[in-house]
Amino acid sequence: MHIELRQLRYFVAVAEERHFGRAALRLHMTQPPLSQAIQALEANLGATLFARTKRSVALTPAGLALLPEAQRLLQQAATLPDLVRRAASGESGLLTLSFVSTADYSILPPLLRAFREAYPLVQIDLQEATSDLQLAQLMEGRIDAGLLIPPLPDKARLVLDYQPVLAEPLILAAPSGLKALRGKGKIALSTLAEMPLIIFPRRISPGFHDTILGCFRAAGVTPHIGQEAIQMQTIVGLVSAGMGIALVPQSVSNLQRPGVDYRELQDQTPLVETGLAWRRDNASPVLQAFLELLRKK
Repeated sequence: MHIELRQLRYFVAVAEERHFGRAALRLHMTQPPLSQAIQALEANLGATLFARTKRSVALTPAGLALLPEAQRLLQQAATLPDLVRRAASGESGLLTLSFVSTADYSILPPLLRAFREAYPLVQIDLQEATSDLQLAQLMEGRIDAGLLIPPLPDKARLVLDYQPVLAEPLILAAPSGLKALRGKGKIALSTLAEMPLIIFPRRISPGFHDTILGCFRAAGVTPHIGQEAIQMQTIVGLVSAGMGIALVPQSVSNLQRPGVDYRELQDQTPLVETGLAWRRDNASPVLQAFLELLRKK
C-alpha cells in the first residue's frame, strides 16, 4: 500500500469543504482530477471515504476515522522543513556532556545556563565522571564532550581536540578548629606536615594528583596519604569528619560543609586547569553550537 501526502491533502480538503467543487478551488485544480485522486485513495485503502449524492458529500465511518489522522500527518509533514533546519543548525538535538565534580562548583552552571538560553530546544544529557572515564567515553564515541582535568594522553590527542576553560589556584580544605588555622591569614603547608592528606587516586587523575604532591614537595613536606577518594564531595566530607586535609581547586570553596575551613596558601601553587575535550571527527551541529558558545565566553 502506498499513500501519498498529496492524496491526503486532497482528502482533507474535500472532507473540510464537504464539496468537491469548493475543494478543487481551494486546491487550485479542476474537479475531475480531484475526484480521480479520491477514488484512487479509496481503492488503495479498500474503503469508501465519502457518501456522495448530487447535492452533498458526507464522510463515511471510514472517512471519519481517517480525517483526524490525515490532518495530523499533514501538520507533521508541514513542520519537517523547520525541524530539519533546526537540527542542521544545532538549534535542536541532543548533547551528551560529562564533567568532573570540580566543574560543578565553577564553570558548569553558568555554561549550561548560557547554552540553555541560546538553544532551548536542545536536550542535554549530563553525566558526572572522572577524567579517566571521560577519556574512555570520548575515545569510544559515547559522549559528545567532556569537562575534565588535563593532561590528555598521547593516544587521546590523536583523535581528541581540547580547549582550556578555567585555571584556578589550589587552596587548603582543613578540619575546623586546628591550631594552625587560628587567625585569618594564609596557611603554610609546613605547619600541617603531620596531618594526613586526602587526595584523588593517581590512576583517576594523574596530572591533578602529581600537582598536589608537587606542592608539598616544594614546601619541603612529605605528606602521609591517609585516604583516597574519587569525588570532590567525598574528599570534602572526609575533611569535615576530621580524617585529614586536602588541596582543592579554589571554586570548591563554594561547597560549604560544617566542620571545614577553606584557606589560601602561603606557598606558591600552580594553577589547576579544567578544559573541554571532544572528538575531532564529531560533526554534530549541536556540539559545534556548544563549542561556538564556549569560545565566545
